[in-house]
Amino acid sequence: MVFVVGFLAQALFSARVLVQWIMSERARRVLSPTLFWVLSLIASCMLCFYGWLRDDFAIVMGQVIAYYIYIWNLSIKGVWHKVPALLRAVILLLPLALIIPVAHDAHAAVDRFFGNDDIPLWMVIYGSAGQVIFTFRFIYQWLYSRRRGESELPGGFWIISLTGSLIIVSYAIFRHDPVLILGQSVGLIAYTRNLMLWYRRP
Repeated sequence: MVFVVGFLAQALFSARVLVQWIMSERARRVLSPTLFWVLSLIASCMLCFYGWLRDDFAIVMGQVIAYYIYIWNLSIKGVWHKVPALLRAVILLLPLALIIPVAHDAHAAVDRFFGNDDIPLWMVIYGSAGQVIFTFRFIYQWLYSRRRGESELPGGFWIISLTGSLIIVSYAIFRHDPVLILGQSVGLIAYTRNLMLWYRRP
């Protein structure tokens, strides 16, 4: 049951990319659809819960930055305030509430990550860089959109996504990890196509 939660979260993350891509293709320009952010937030909630069920600090902590950026995008689109106040409070507090019980695992998570004899340290650093870059795309998107006062998925977002994804895929190939390879492959196509649409815009 625990793994079902994790797999469902990953499926929703993949679905958001497909939804955004299909809607952008129809419009012939890059869109930042509300459904993209709704699916992102639901998937992130589920992944936080999965991390809590697995007593895995790294998973919960890894979601925190993007989680609140998803909420910001829903807020600027005028959707967030339509959510009942009690539910908004629960969603806002969820990652923080789940980090506390698994915080004791923080040191162990670092040891597991950097102390794995099966993975050379340079490869751990390389894979971690991919994940950091991949997370940074949402920080960039937030800063860009904030300046413009509306939710957008700019060209830089797709460049950063593509860069992070290529690093993660190459890491996954080295690690013989079919789950990571498959999970990122659809994204690579979508990121490339969105970049093409962005630069072809009138």
